[in-house]
Amino acid sequence: MIRKIVLASQSPRRKQLLEWAEVDFDVLTQVTDESWPEGMPVEEIPIHIAREKARSVMQLDLYNRYEQGVPVLAADTIVVLGNEILGKPRDAEHALTMLKALSGQKHKVITGVVIVNHEKEIRFSDVTEVDFHSIPEDDLRYYVEKFEPFDKAGAYAIQEWIGVVGIKAITGDFYNVMGLPVSRVIRTLHEEF
Repeated sequence: MIRKIVLASQSPRRKQLLEWAEVDFDVLTQVTDESWPEGMPVEEIPIHIAREKARSVMQLDLYNRYEQGVPVLAADTIVVLGNEILGKPRDAEHALTMLKALSGQKHKVITGVVIVNHEKEIRFSDVTEVDFHSIPEDDLRYYVEKFEPFDKAGAYAIQEWIGVVGIKAITGDFYNVMGLPVSRVIRTLHEEF
């Protein structure tokens, strides 16, 4: 079993995945800047953001109350269509625009992971390719209205209705698309912490 960790994320999906993996964790978060340096390679962007999240949590007095060496886990997920990064939608119309762009296309979901304590820092990203069927606009509008995917990169969650009916194929880790390549995280915790 994995010893206790601190999750630097409010994501209900990341919490759920760690619960499914039976990891003992507490949630500690701090608001952080989610921007990145201009010209940064796309695969490094979610790692950069995850590192900012983890480092900010390590500065909290609450974190310093934990036993020395307790690792902080932070993650950030981006959706990449061609050369464009699709973040979280601003509103329903923005979400619909994103989903129309994804319909009938392949895109990448990249999750950057940082696991850190005062002795070491492990960083990696995991890439999953997702191929959507062409989805009628009325169905996309239904999804946005019913599921309100405003806190999700690319305006969708693979485990919701749109994933069930809209995804033709995925190459890579399904759970990475949910927000955390949990099996790789567990292996890393076992091997490194």
